[in-house]
Amino acid sequence: MSNFITLKNSREFGSVYNTKDSVANKYLVMYLRANSLEYNRLGISVSKKVGNSVVRHRVTRLIREAYRLNKDCICSGYDIVFVARVTAKDKGYHEIESAMMHLFRLKKLTIVRDGEN
Repeated sequence: MSNFITLKNSREFGSVYNTKDSVANKYLVMYLRANSLEYNRLGISVSKKVGNSVVRHRVTRLIREAYRLNKDCICSGYDIVFVARVTAKDKGYHEIESAMMHLFRLKKLTIVRDGEN
């Protein structure tokens, strides 16, 4: 069972894309839409341009795991779609996690916990 709620169909993905609230870096593009819920919903899109099915699934797993481990320090109430860029295909977990947290910091969606700088 998944540890978080995901976006399931093209209508849900389309509503996030149509808000045009996005931010990008070298490896990922993040689209956001407020969902008026108490939790985030996550969608991941990896194009065939990134590579074959093995490569695409690996990138998807890296994004999903980076989100799962950091979801406690991310503000809730958003639909989030991550689109992997071609440059993400050869990267490891730490580069993907760093890119993801960079995008959340750009949108000011990170929560600073006590004891952290």
